[in-house]
Amino acid sequence: MVAGWLRAPTGGPSVARGLAAYRAHAAAVAEKALAAAYPTVQQLLGHESFALLARDFWRHHPPEAGDLALWGEALAGFIAQVPTLAEEPYLPDVARLEWALHSVQAAPDAPPPDATGAPPGLALLASHEPAALQLQLPPGSVLLLSPWPVFSIWRAHQDAAGTGGAPELGPVREAMSAGLGEQGLVTRSGWAPRALPLRDDEALFVGALLAGHSLAWALQAAGTDFNFEAWLIAALQHGLLVAVLPLTHPETLSA
Repeated sequence: MVAGWLRAPTGGPSVARGLAAYRAHAAAVAEKALAAAYPTVQQLLGHESFALLARDFWRHHPPEAGDLALWGEALAGFIAQVPTLAEEPYLPDVARLEWALHSVQAAPDAPPPDATGAPPGLALLASHEPAALQLQLPPGSVLLLSPWPVFSIWRAHQDAAGTGGAPELGPVREAMSAGLGEQGLVTRSGWAPRALPLRDDEALFVGALLAGHSLAWALQAAGTDFNFEAWLIAALQHGLLVAVLPLTHPETLSA
């Protein structure tokens, strides 16, 4: 005779209650974990709709690691495939922005400053040609390009969270009506994640740097109207430039 605790479950009321409790717990865990990474998406959808989304996402993309802080990267793509959210086409990019802000907090630390408090290699800007230099931004930095004003959407909700009021979305609605998108840099200053909207030339410049190109290549990509001196001053003030590295082989520019 098989011991009772070795027998397969019979599907009785106690098993059903256990399964229901497990599902309810999993749904609550999913919602809490996603809300930590996607607070603006939660505000945009509302708590009830976000809870349903989190439960569905858990079912289709269950965690693969024990640390739930690492779970949720696929949410933007998942949202884009939900038919009932098709009328909110900006949501996937808001999710991408929030995941970038979430994940940059776990990025490696930047190189420590030199003895003068400046980024290592800063003096090379005065002695090397731009084609022989590479500018390093904080590790984990991401350039996000969107046809929607996602940085303004995120900022409006952050400001509202700080005051406890409703987000001021008038400028966002105007930008969306005009078909204006935004681009920006998600980075980290110290331990604080930051979302910085960029002009077109700044985005081209930063994108080239993040792709590993030389300073000369990045300047060429940004165009002749780009003010590198102004960018450099702001980057040093806000901790966006963490090192200047010499290149063994200067980069050849495109025609």
